[in-house]
Amino acid sequence: MGRKTFTRNLPIASFILSAAAMPAPAPAQQAIDLDRLTMTQAAAELCAGKITSKALTSAAIARAKANPNLNAFITLDEAGAMKAAGAFDARRKKSACKALGGVPVVIKDNIEVAGLPASAGTPALKGYVPKRDAPIAARLRAAGAIIIGKTNMHELAFGISGYNAAFKTGSEPGVRNAYDTSRIAGGSSSGTAAAIGARIVTAGLGTDTGGSVRIPCALNGCASLRPTVGRYPQGGIAPISHTRDTAGPMAATMADVAALDRVIAGGRAVAPADLKQVRIGVVKAMLANLDGDTDAAFRAGVDKLKTQGVTVVDVEMPQLAELNGKVGFPVALYEAYDDMVAYLERTGTGVTIEALAKEIASPDVKGTYDGLVIPRKLPGPNNTVVDAKPAYDDAMKIARPALQALYRDTFAKNRLDAVAFPTVPKVAIAANPDSSSLANFGLFIQNTDPGSNAGVPGIQLPVALGASSKLPVGLELDGPAGSDRRLLAIGMAMEKVLGRLPPPAR
Repeated sequence: MGRKTFTRNLPIASFILSAAAMPAPAPAQQAIDLDRLTMTQAAAELCAGKITSKALTSAAIARAKANPNLNAFITLDEAGAMKAAGAFDARRKKSACKALGGVPVVIKDNIEVAGLPASAGTPALKGYVPKRDAPIAARLRAAGAIIIGKTNMHELAFGISGYNAAFKTGSEPGVRNAYDTSRIAGGSSSGTAAAIGARIVTAGLGTDTGGSVRIPCALNGCASLRPTVGRYPQGGIAPISHTRDTAGPMAATMADVAALDRVIAGGRAVAPADLKQVRIGVVKAMLANLDGDTDAAFRAGVDKLKTQGVTVVDVEMPQLAELNGKVGFPVALYEAYDDMVAYLERTGTGVTIEALAKEIASPDVKGTYDGLVIPRKLPGPNNTVVDAKPAYDDAMKIARPALQALYRDTFAKNRLDAVAFPTVPKVAIAANPDSSSLANFGLFIQNTDPGSNAGVPGIQLPVALGASSKLPVGLELDGPAGSDRRLLAIGMAMEKVLGRLPPPAR
């Protein structure tokens, strides 16, 4: 069976029948426990010859096919993945092991992978097949990773729900939560998070403009890093904003995220930090609008960390919301036009930004493109729109530097390694068109957006399953610009205290 690209017109019956026709698992496949496996464990076992890449990759593909209702994939490249896995197994004994040698991974569909469609989750680009890997994807492949497919996403990365009706494998639209398919997976790196949360794969890549690797990992129980802007190469990725965009690793554990970061950015391996030497600030403004499960899980998680020696102090960040508001939409919406025009020209598809917008399937994204991005406007008072350029210039010259200074001063004056907060204020909400509303968008980026606009790094850690919802709750740490490795070290130590979430019920 070869590569499959899924659209809203795909007959579901053929997809299910193809899964049913899969041969029975071989004994080696049966020994693989995808529910508990991590990326670093898989790499070690593959290197030692305890499992084969063909067995592990086959198991991952079988689980992907067994979960069509997640809508996690746009393209599942079974033939290409199995060929690459076989090649790894054939040469394993003849060459030194690589960091990701033989490990199956997934990549968000706005990141280019040679020979596979790169739709960015939008119909106008579903036929675009790049000839070369984006640099970040090339680094994973060079480290031995097996790319099994391209994951579904909020259309053009412009949203937090992942409710994208244009690409689906299940009976209902939208990428669905690994723990409850009636709920959203979050966005915009929806499919990567759902695939990791559902234990289809142990790791993958997403992108993040205002929370897009952290929000879906918070909702699906995985770990992620939004690196300091500029740490990773951004070539070959469908953009929103060159000021705010960055690719980001997503994985089963923070140790896996750190290993991916090393593959992408280089450097020595990161060791867990000494929690007795860690000082964290909690900002009261970031504890607003929490549901009961999130509030209780976050506070319990912080209390656990305190018992292990972490120093936690209350801090103030005056004008945080005001400064962030002057940066977020003005930068993203203004840069989206020029950056997308340049990207479309580079693809060689002949698709213009107007043609792209005409085929946008998601009402929330289409409204944003038609009403704001293409006319170069921003929301104004009393349901009006205003020219975006003055606000953009103010953001870049005044508001963003002031926001960055606020973060620098907060870290320095309080001697902080990071500030901690609930990644999102609520557990996953119901998956339906309203999940993409402007109100939900604002709510779910409440805590992730400010650090994004300041360009600082942030890590997302699973804390617990909510007491009543039984859905994942996440904790984020934002650190000073350039402190990515320190954050990863702290995250690795913290996850030893907090533990990994149990897998979804099957």
